Amino acid sequence: MQHQNIQIVYEDNHLIAVNKPAGWLVQGDETGDMPLSDWVKKYIKVRYNKPGDVFLGVIHRIDRPVSGVVIFARTSKGLERMNRLFQERKIDKTYWAVVEERPKPIEGRLVHYLEKDSSRNRVHVYKQQRGKAKKSELTYNLIAGLGDHHLLEVKPITGRSHQIRGQLARIGSPIRGDVKYGANRKNYGGFIHLHCKEMSFIHPVKKEPVSIKADVPDEQIWRLFEEVDTRF
Repeated sequence: MQHQNIQIVYEDNHLIAVNKPAGWLVQGDETGDMPLSDWVKKYIKVRYNKPGDVFLGVIHRIDRPVSGVVIFARTSKGLERMNRLFQERKIDKTYWAVVEERPKPIEGRLVHYLEKDSSRNRVHVYKQQRGKAKKSELTYNLIAGLGDHHLLEVKPITGRSHQIRGQLARIGSPIRGDVKYGANRKNYGGFIHLHCKEMSFIHPVKKEPVSIKADVPDEQIWRLFEEVDTRF
């Protein structure tokens, strides 16, 4: 059950959270690759010596090339109530992104309209409402810069597919390695420099504040920023 890149970062009777390595699927798809949800089920089964099938509810997902916090439900009550928190936008999410171009201005609020292109597995980003495009909002601010790389803290307000990737690309600051959205080159291994750093919320059962954090990957660019920023 050990995996050198997977960390359990939070666990109680109702919820379990993992620091997802880039490259892992959250749920299974047509590739047949083992998803993170199956790994967590096996972890629970082994750790608690559970007989039979283990319940695990998938509450949300982050993209395959993205790393960071992913929360699962261990009970149906936890699943139902966490789903409600996400729907009501009561989860505070913080992402870190390394982008290729310094955004102008260096902090702000972005409002765009996103339309999913399922055939290409990407989104189209518009400035104005168009067709079935959905309103998407986030805030960002520049944390640090190193040469051609710039570290942003991003807080999505809505939870659209590919939202951060698409919106940052739309203002001319594509995420490093994200060639799908205009990055100059692909990262080795296909991952992108986008990491879900923290999720905070009121626990749906315990009614206590919870803040779940995940360390950035042990990778060269992240390590360079670690040397200049004490928030790592």
